[in-house]
Amino acid sequence: MSKTIAVIPGDGIGPEIMTATLRVLDALDCGLAYEPVDAGMVALERHGELLPAATLDVIARHRVALKGPLTTPIGGGFTSVNVTLRRHFDLYANVRPAISFPGTRSRYENIDIITVRENTEGAYLSEGQTLSDDGEVATSIIRNSRKGSTRIVRYAFELAVKKGRKKITAVHKANILKTSSGLFLNVAREIAREYPQIEFSEMIVDNTCMQLVMNPHQFDVIVTTNLFGDILSDLCAGLVGGLGLAPGDNIGTQAAIFEAVHGSAPDIAGKGVANPCALLLAAADMLDHLDMVAKGEQLRRAIRVAMEFDREQATPDLGGRGNTAGFADAIVRRIGG
Repeated sequence: MSKTIAVIPGDGIGPEIMTATLRVLDALDCGLAYEPVDAGMVALERHGELLPAATLDVIARHRVALKGPLTTPIGGGFTSVNVTLRRHFDLYANVRPAISFPGTRSRYENIDIITVRENTEGAYLSEGQTLSDDGEVATSIIRNSRKGSTRIVRYAFELAVKKGRKKITAVHKANILKTSSGLFLNVAREIAREYPQIEFSEMIVDNTCMQLVMNPHQFDVIVTTNLFGDILSDLCAGLVGGLGLAPGDNIGTQAAIFEAVHGSAPDIAGKGVANPCALLLAAADMLDHLDMVAKGEQLRRAIRVAMEFDREQATPDLGGRGNTAGFADAIVRRIGG
């Protein structure tokens, strides 16, 4: 049975890495069909808006989207397209795996950490952000809810059970932010009692940063609020070689959007040297979401083998001399091998 997904090629290097990713997906013979839609600067140029209603309609119809990096213009009047997508579809769970791959420029080996970040509230609310008339005082509200905390923590525990994970660490700052972070921590403690098979720990966010740098292997699944998750997930990406290997999954009850979390890299756009791995790994997570777990594992295995044995075909940021299309070719060969 064929499944159609919405495809947002994106800006900058987005179309190049999307073309490579779809070619690899086709080689996997997943029965996927694609409906391309516009967002970001491409949409602004073609349709006069960053996120056309037609794009939202296509995502809503298919309920799954694969998205390349988008550019939001600098300046007043432009809202982040990524934030708008999360809010429109209530994509409350941002899942960021950080997994070691061979041959990368990283300080550690055998890292396998999943950060589960609340994606819709916390410190990133646009409401409550004010600047005094004299420009001297800026105010921002942090708002966490019991509902939001409950569903993100429960999502993390259910994910741990599904993937056979052993430990969850709730990251907070309840010693200082006693209400907003305290509510999240109390909810995490309550829900943890429902999952006695999963080891539960709690850690203050500043200590978490230090521990990730000193001994990252102690972590398995991290669950935390919006701002802390944004920071920690990038830190974890740095442990395994950078954002070029960092997929991001945005999950809600009505839709899910899978993306490369790195930027659109306009400085190398059109040169054919962009690393497609982050988007490929996001596509593997998408396959898991579509109950094609074996296909997802096959894709990750092909990426791993290509990175180890096809070093010359890897893109320059991975230490190779290859290009986007050539590296995709190497991964396709490893799928068939």
